[in-house]
Amino acid sequence: MSKLIIQIPCLNEEGTLAVTLADLPRQVAGFDTVEWLVIDDGSTDRTVEVARENGVDHVVSLPHNQGLAKAFMTGIETALKLGADVIVNTDADNQYDASCIPDLVRPILEKKAQIVIGARPISEIEHFSPIKKFLQKLGSFVVKIASGTTVPDAPSGFRAIHRDAAIQLNVFNRYTYTLETIIQAGRRNIPITSIPIRVNGDLRPSRLVKSIPSYVRRSLITVVRIFVVYSPLRFFSVCAAVVATPGLIGIIRFLFHYWMGEGSGNIQSLVLSSALLALAGILAMSGVISELIAVNRQLLEEIRIRQLQQEYGGRARIRSFALEHKEPKFKKDNIGGAI
Repeated sequence: MSKLIIQIPCLNEEGTLAVTLADLPRQVAGFDTVEWLVIDDGSTDRTVEVARENGVDHVVSLPHNQGLAKAFMTGIETALKLGADVIVNTDADNQYDASCIPDLVRPILEKKAQIVIGARPISEIEHFSPIKKFLQKLGSFVVKIASGTTVPDAPSGFRAIHRDAAIQLNVFNRYTYTLETIIQAGRRNIPITSIPIRVNGDLRPSRLVKSIPSYVRRSLITVVRIFVVYSPLRFFSVCAAVVATPGLIGIIRFLFHYWMGEGSGNIQSLVLSSALLALAGILAMSGVISELIAVNRQLLEEIRIRQLQQEYGGRARIRSFALEHKEPKFKKDNIGGAI
């Protein structure tokens, strides 16, 4: 039996959640069952009550607000425990048109991809400021370089993920999961694609964009963090080259004047150039050490992936075996409470 779980991370969404749920499908071609999962990220309003009143199958409540990335990963892990074959992630503010879900999962059903990102018409979204549109494109460009993928709307949260791909995702960033998961997919050679989607009107201001300066600052920090975590040798090598260039120029300048008999008046530039070259050497060594740490992290991730594959992959095989032999189905677990 193939199962689709639609997950919605929520933080104080009592005003918009019912609208979002009203548009979600209960039947999608290619799946025997479609279930809804709400991840309550420490809401202090009636989000959980609204979810249950509107027929949500599973609710997971975090004990306190831990951020969108943590809520997303909690949803992924819970959906895997519930036996999901495909997971669709969408936002509680009804930003994404739920009627696009069949199109979103189609590349997975056709075995053309294991992750599908819904690409919004960013240039046509009226409530996006010019700076936000620029930063959205910048984020996609950075992800393209770091991951080797060609996803046009990397910050989009509307995405479908096959179980085998979901097992391999592990988000470090506490601010957002969107960019990091695509980079991981590209580096692990997980088939990923993108399809155009439609969006709905704006129901409330964005929670991630509290102000333009804050969004710019967080976006730049996210970009730098991506390069440091996933391309440390390249990042520190570029930094070392930037610092070493003026140092080399200063050394060449000193040697030229020294050859011309005027070296005694340029000792200060020699000292400054030597300091810059020393700093460049430190940055280069930092890149080597960071690369070794990154390799160690990758090994730990591989161990985690194999453990999850044994747990969730084994369950999938047991379910299929039981269906083939027409044995009684296992009773569905209903996960609730705090994780």
